[in-house]
Amino acid sequence: MTGGALSCENIQVSFGGLKAVNDVTYDFEPGRLYGLIGPNGAGKTTLMNALSGHAALSGGRVRLDGRDVTHLSVHRRTRSGLGRSFQITKIFAGMSVLENLQIAAFAHRYRLQPFWLPASRFAAVRQQAERVLEEVGLTALAHRPAEYLSHGDQRALEVGLSLLSEPRVLLLDEPLAGVGHDQLDRAIDLIRQIVKGRTVLLIEHNMDVVMQVSDEIVVMVQGQLLASGSPGDIRANAAVRAAYLGDEA
Repeated sequence: MTGGALSCENIQVSFGGLKAVNDVTYDFEPGRLYGLIGPNGAGKTTLMNALSGHAALSGGRVRLDGRDVTHLSVHRRTRSGLGRSFQITKIFAGMSVLENLQIAAFAHRYRLQPFWLPASRFAAVRQQAERVLEEVGLTALAHRPAEYLSHGDQRALEVGLSLLSEPRVLLLDEPLAGVGHDQLDRAIDLIRQIVKGRTVLLIEHNMDVVMQVSDEIVVMVQGQLLASGSPGDIRANAAVRAAYLGDEA
């Protein structure tokens, strides 16, 4: 299986004698949103870390658009079109929303170049930041310090930061963690909005959300793939219900 926008082939990640991810093979196709679910300790975040380069592989390969990126650094995978957000929000709290995005945009565009670049390049950075502001619905909050945003808006900002690298594949680790019920619908709309031709892999513990937004759901148990399919197929899968969904199914 090597035909996806993002593919993993016999991925293994071990910590000492523990196989956190054990021989996982899967193709994530272009333009689809995949929900990655499983009990705590199933290996979901470790698999995502392996795909993004944040965890070293014990075996297997990762391919991005058919290209072997197994030995590429996190930064080079990002440059190649793989974006990532994290379970814990990572923003510059004392800076405005727009400043956060501008700094990240500058870093992605001109990582090895000095800050005394022509003004036209700074204008391009601001334009890119403003486009992402609109995409994640934060234009009205552009000049608000990030520390004063609601938790839901901070999560939206972090997603925006991951979009600045213009990823074709986006990995989202619990983007709704800590988001209140009053902001849940907006957060769901944001997830749907950012797909737009991208391949998105989503870890999320709110099963209603996963079932609502996913084109396909992948289930992990004890470091291995248990099942995959449409939300309806997963709800009807007895092995999945026994391992994870329980009465929620």
